[in-house]
Amino acid sequence: MPKDKFLIKGLAGKRNLKGEIAISGAKNAVLKIMAASVLFSDDLIIENVPDVEDVARMTKILEELGAKVEKFRKNKLRINTSKINNHVLDRESTEKMRASIILIGPVLARLGEVSFPHPGGCVIGERPIGLFLNGLTGMGAKETTTKNGIYNLKVRGKLKGKPIFFNKQSVTVTETFIMTAILSKGKTILKNVALEPEIISLGEFLISCGAKIKGLGTTQIEIEGGILLKARGKKYKTIPDRIEAGSYLLLGALTSNNLTIKNCNPEHMEALTSSLRFSGLKMKIGKNFIQILDNTKTKFRPLQIKTHEYPGFVTDLQAPMTIFLTQTYGESSVFETIFENRLDYVEDLNKMGAKIKIWHPQKISIKGPTPLHHNILKGPDLRAGLAFIIAGIIAKGDSIVENAYHIDRGYENVEKKLSGIGVSIKRIK
Repeated sequence: MPKDKFLIKGLAGKRNLKGEIAISGAKNAVLKIMAASVLFSDDLIIENVPDVEDVARMTKILEELGAKVEKFRKNKLRINTSKINNHVLDRESTEKMRASIILIGPVLARLGEVSFPHPGGCVIGERPIGLFLNGLTGMGAKETTTKNGIYNLKVRGKLKGKPIFFNKQSVTVTETFIMTAILSKGKTILKNVALEPEIISLGEFLISCGAKIKGLGTTQIEIEGGILLKARGKKYKTIPDRIEAGSYLLLGALTSNNLTIKNCNPEHMEALTSSLRFSGLKMKIGKNFIQILDNTKTKFRPLQIKTHEYPGFVTDLQAPMTIFLTQTYGESSVFETIFENRLDYVEDLNKMGAKIKIWHPQKISIKGPTPLHHNILKGPDLRAGLAFIIAGIIAKGDSIVENAYHIDRGYENVEKKLSGIGVSIKRIK
């Protein structure tokens, strides 16, 4: 694993960043459509693919299964799974990326068997592996586990569609079972499903390619199983990354009076933008952009943030929001309801001068405003890593953010985009 670092010269509270940041395709959308290639009998072409590490990881896993993945032109992929023949997800590749779990359903439904290790990724909490195993065994698969922790699922013939109620809304579980049901026999009814935009985008494209799906955008989805899908030249265009857009919006709120976040979808970010408006941020919101206006004299009001499934406040913006809250006037709070270990970054912020109190592993309070000073920071996960970059930018002095590899997993050309608006940031190899 590369040990790159970012060296950041802090602004010490100045608001002199300006310009535009163009948002890339959503990592959490492209990984799922890449997994959906297993459902197709012909070429699947994906556009607006972000150049991030997780895409490279998913590419490697698909190739190991027997798929042909070709990168052509800028930010485009062509995937063909007509010769897929390997049901074993490689341990080294799979344990590095939590999203790899989404492949188990489609591979099982297509090949009749799948073997995989416990999924990896950021250390932010237990993976809901039980939701996957219970659902798939309920559809007819038989589960065994080896002594070295490898799960094996096998089915005779085809999986059988059935009603499935999820006791926890999960975007990855929802997407997995939508795809699994497409190659299963009969009707599958998924209840208490997640509502994220990435699910809608995936489902609409699959419908355009022959899938029989009803109820997208509601908490109950029905899928009539059948045969392999055909793209017939249709191209999937990856939706904008709402997490990247929100992260840079929070940075701009603290450091700029003339910054435009473009190529985004503000409708996917209303929980964030409504919170920032309540705090006092002046901005102009268009169809595909958000412009931060003059906030020089604004004293941002404190907020009470509680993460929640979409359309609530997304957990992936919880850490960047905490950085913003260190600069509001009064006492704010953050209650993390999705992952139990996602506040591990807080002590590093306190070492920079923040006044954050940990009430329990999932709740903190923040007193502000507090000027931050430079520090050496090691991002524990993808989203906290980007939050540390924001902290380094608003701080006084030069900060180092280690674990650049984590950040590269989900943010395309982060140093290039930030340098383009005036941030002094350098990658140290």
